[in-house]
Amino acid sequence: MSNSDRTCCGVVEEARMRAHNRRAQKPQPWIVLKFAVGLTLALIGYTSYVYVGIFCKDMIVKNESALGSQTTGIVFLVVFCFLLLMVLWSYFAVVTTSPGYPTDFIEKTELELPEPPPVHGQQPATVSDTRGMSFELMAPAAGLSNDASALSNSIPVMPPAARLFITWAHLPLDEARIVNAPADPESTHVPGPASPSSHENFHDPNLNASPAMFPRQPSTTPVLAPEYRFCNKDKIVKPPRTHHCRACGTCVLKYDHHCPCQQKLFSFFVNFVQWASILSFWMFATILGLNIKSRTRSSAPAINPQHIVLLALTGLFGLFCFLMFLTHVQLIMLNQTTVESLGFRSMQEREQDNLSRMHRWYDCGAKRRTRRRWDKEWGRIGKEGNLWWLGSRRANWESVMGKNVWWWFLPVGRGLEDAVNFPTNPRFDKQGRWRRRREWPSDLR
Repeated sequence: MSNSDRTCCGVVEEARMRAHNRRAQKPQPWIVLKFAVGLTLALIGYTSYVYVGIFCKDMIVKNESALGSQTTGIVFLVVFCFLLLMVLWSYFAVVTTSPGYPTDFIEKTELELPEPPPVHGQQPATVSDTRGMSFELMAPAAGLSNDASALSNSIPVMPPAARLFITWAHLPLDEARIVNAPADPESTHVPGPASPSSHENFHDPNLNASPAMFPRQPSTTPVLAPEYRFCNKDKIVKPPRTHHCRACGTCVLKYDHHCPCQQKLFSFFVNFVQWASILSFWMFATILGLNIKSRTRSSAPAINPQHIVLLALTGLFGLFCFLMFLTHVQLIMLNQTTVESLGFRSMQEREQDNLSRMHRWYDCGAKRRTRRRWDKEWGRIGKEGNLWWLGSRRANWESVMGKNVWWWFLPVGRGLEDAVNFPTNPRFDKQGRWRRRREWPSDLR
């Protein structure tokens, strides 16, 4: 950009992009990453002081402001100390246990990705594409059956250097967007042709034709192929379920999301939020209960303002930890990480978009029948359609939390997985693509 062409808005935008690129190339400062640790410890310290140094102490030494008897104060103190010990133990395990970094044991390499040739009339994918990738409309490879090769009349066969995906976007229904993605051309697989649909009669109340039927469109990306697991920043082929964390500046094994306190180990984090919610609710219930009970006496002491602060802190923190506990238990039962669950949610949203195009908004019965038909053909999203589904919720739980029941409550054990090698769902092919039910092993159909 010449000096004469530079404008105020252009300079600001250019500076913003440079700053964004600099931040993307380096991890966040240490003090930013560990700020949440100090904040959490400060919260635990203050609430412990109010509960022990004011609430329990008043009852034990029999002060006039005591809300209960001496025995009550001692019992509350013993229970609190046990719960606090479990919280600190589990939090120490969360902060000090590394999830593992593949750069520590995987050598750097250079992986040359094939450059796909330009396609005439190609349109780039945009964030507005909500239709997903059509498994049926991929470019057919050589040697397919006559039925599958019938698609070649409408979709050009591209050179083997590129893998082509067709995505339905917000375009006219007789058009599609073509997105290039490198892959092994020999692995191209088209189970069968797409069901023909009458686009002209789509949602036309004046015609008697049935509405256009969209097939389920799971991702056709071979996520287990090395070229799709190569990290351009660390220059390594990442193990499955590994992602690069910009905040940490490195790849993280079985990446869930960046946590300000630490890249957590799933099992220890579940232990922490479990005990933290119990401790918070214990403090909240005991202080609130005794304050309400004391109001029934004629000589009730004045409400201590720090009790009110403690009620607010423990109530909010307890609710937050309890919701985190429920969320992570659900993820473990499904053998998903937060990142992976977002992918399933995106697919469900695309299917909901398909249903809204196929049926009128009030036709809930037709939508349920269509979804059942999809599930009968493919299986359920998030279960049979989960690459890491182990067959049952119990197996998924034990793979993360371990088989020893004590490990489900104490931060001492590890699960059955090693965060590097994961058994895959046999309903997927060797490159990690979801197959139709008819292609599953016979004992799983």
